[in-house]
Amino acid sequence: MNWQDRWKPVSVELADPLEGLACEPGYAGIRTVFFWKGVALGHCWIAATQLPLAPQHLASIASGTVAQAVGDYLVAQGFQSALPGLPEPTPENAEGTLKSLLAIERPLAELNLEPEPKSGCESRTVSIVICTRERPDDLARCLASLEACTERPVEILVIDNAPQSDATRLAVERFPDVKYYCETQRGLSAARNAALAHAVGDIVAFIDDDAIAHPGWIGRVPHAFDDPEVMVVTGLVLPAELETPAQRIFEESYRFFHHGYRRRKFDVAYFARLKDKGVPVWSIGAGANMAIRRSAYEQGFRFDTRLGPGVFGGCGEDSEFWYRVLARGWSCVYDPSLCIYHHHRRELRDLRRLIFEYMKGHVAALILQFANHRRLGDLRRLLLALPLEYGMLLARLVASRFAVDNRILLRGAAGCFVGLGFAFRLHRTPDRAVAGQIRLPICSQAQPAEWNQNATNR
Repeated sequence: MNWQDRWKPVSVELADPLEGLACEPGYAGIRTVFFWKGVALGHCWIAATQLPLAPQHLASIASGTVAQAVGDYLVAQGFQSALPGLPEPTPENAEGTLKSLLAIERPLAELNLEPEPKSGCESRTVSIVICTRERPDDLARCLASLEACTERPVEILVIDNAPQSDATRLAVERFPDVKYYCETQRGLSAARNAALAHAVGDIVAFIDDDAIAHPGWIGRVPHAFDDPEVMVVTGLVLPAELETPAQRIFEESYRFFHHGYRRRKFDVAYFARLKDKGVPVWSIGAGANMAIRRSAYEQGFRFDTRLGPGVFGGCGEDSEFWYRVLARGWSCVYDPSLCIYHHHRRELRDLRRLIFEYMKGHVAALILQFANHRRLGDLRRLLLALPLEYGMLLARLVASRFAVDNRILLRGAAGCFVGLGFAFRLHRTPDRAVAGQIRLPICSQAQPAEWNQNATNR
C-alpha cells in the first residue's frame, strides 16, 4: 500500500437523489461514507481509477456497503455486530429471521432513524464539554461546528486545563454563549471530573477539541439514554481529513476510533462472561465522542486522576471508567448515530508518539483495574495477550518487509514497557478531584504546567 496517497473524505446522503461521484484532482481516491437521513451506515474506499462513477454504479456500491447496518436496524436477529471478545451471535430462529428479511421490499424506505419521542426524553438536557489545553485554533473550529448543530444544548463548557497562556480564554470570548472554566490541576481526567462537577445538564457529552460535530450530533445524544440502565454512550468517529500518510495509517490500519456502524450494548451479562478472561473495555468506543449521565458523578464515579493524557499515558482513563461502570451493574452503549469528525495526527513522528502513549496508558489502566478488582482477566491481558500480539506483530513486520505502519505500531511495545511503571504509582491515592472536592477558579493568568501536547485530547 502506498501511504503517500491523499484521500478525500466524502459524505453521500442516500435520502437525496444520487448524482454519482466525480474525480477529485490531487487525490488518490475517495473515502465515501453513506448516510441515511443523517445517520452513517457504512463507508468504502473508491480509487481514482474507478472514478467518475455514474449514479447507478454508486447505488450498487452503496447497497452492499450499508447492508449490514440496515439489517441491524430492521431485523431483530441475524445482523447484530459481535461484541468484542465474544463469538458472532447466531439467530435463535434462523427460519423466522429469513422470513423477516424477505418481507422487506424496500429496506431504506422502511428505515426510520429519526429519534422517536419518548416519555421524559424532551426534558433530558445536555451539557456539551470540550476539555482543552493550548490549542485555540482547534477549539474555535470545534465551537463553530457546535454552533452549526440543528439542536442547542443547555450549555457549552470549555475546560481549560493547566493553561500556560490566555489563548484558550481569548478563543472562547469569541463565542458569547460558551462558558469558560479553568482547571489548574493538570490532566484530562481532572478536566473531565471538573466538567461533571459543574455541568447542569442531565447528560454531559464530551467532544475533543480537535474534532467537529455532525450537525445532528447534539440532538441525538438524549435519545441514546432512553434505556435507564445505560450510564455511558460512545459514538462514531469519522476522519475529518486524510491528507497525510499518518492520517491514512491511523484510520485504515489501526482503527482506534472507528467501531463500525452497528449499535452495541455492553451490559452486566457481557461483563460477567468476560471478567475472568479480560473485558475489552477499550473496544466500547472513544473518549473523543462520549456522553455520561451526570447522575454517575452523583453516585461517586470519577475519572482516576492518576491516568490519562497529561498525567500518565495518552489513554486509559476512559476505558478504566467504563470498566467500573460495568462492574457496578450499569451498561455502556456504542451508538453510531452519534457522529463526529476527528482530525488525526498529521505527522508520522506525532503518530509514533501517540501509539507509544496509547499503549503506556492502556497498560496502566490494566494494572489499576487489577489492583481495584483483583480479576485475573486483566493480568491475562497484560502478561499473555499483549506479548502474544507483539510477537505476531514482529512476524508481520518481517513478512511486510518492515512496512511503515507495522514499524509505527511496534512503537507501542516500548509504551507497554514504560506503562509497567504505573505499578509504582498505585500507592498514590487519587487527589481531591476524584474525592469530589473540586473547585474551579475562573482564571486568566497563565498556570505553570508541563503537558506533552502530543498526548493531549485524543
